[in-house]
Amino acid sequence: MKVLVIDTALGACTVGVFEADQALAMRSEPMAKGHSERIGGIVRDVMAASGIGFDALDRIGVTVGPGSFTGLRVGLAFAQGLGEALDRPVIGLSTLAALAASRPTPDAAPFAAVVDARRGQVYLQAFRGDQPLCPPQAVAIDAAVDLVAELGCAGVVGTGAAILNARRGERSMKPLPLPDPPIIHPSPPALARLTRLADPAGSPPRPLYLRAPDATPPTRLPGQARTPVA
Repeated sequence: MKVLVIDTALGACTVGVFEADQALAMRSEPMAKGHSERIGGIVRDVMAASGIGFDALDRIGVTVGPGSFTGLRVGLAFAQGLGEALDRPVIGLSTLAALAASRPTPDAAPFAAVVDARRGQVYLQAFRGDQPLCPPQAVAIDAAVDLVAELGCAGVVGTGAAILNARRGERSMKPLPLPDPPIIHPSPPALARLTRLADPAGSPPRPLYLRAPDATPPTRLPGQARTPVA
């Protein structure tokens, strides 16, 4: 099976082309913004380097969150448009599950995938191997420390790992071990493996938002009078 994987959920733009578990080409560029300007060029270059044409692809995998609202929309829109043009299934991949699958030496001990959600929160999901131990959730940092301790997690990955360990230190708890080097973005091989294994019917390319967006629609139309407050 040949798959194209795309990740724009966090602070990077990652693209890879794989046949089975063999990488044909991949690239990852750190970026906090500007995904929409770069995604098309990176996909074009990676496909050219892979030596196969777009019509040879069997599936497209894309991260659906949690993560940056803007980044998620860019990756999802591009993947869905490409899937529609090629008539290929597009697989939605959880960012937290992809981070968990990026660990180089998985073992039987529980561990946590944690993403910095800002505003005193993290996105968190705990796993044993590939199996989730709790649903993905947005929680306050102290609540995340308590949940990770309750589940007996022996390690942590993701952009929220340092935040979690810093709060553990403030509470006189030992820091959780990190992979070396730390994993802060999903790896292309992990994205490809999850794309191959996924059931398309159960992995729709829909954004996984764990909290409401910061921006909200206006409560009145331009020129409309304000509603008096009783």
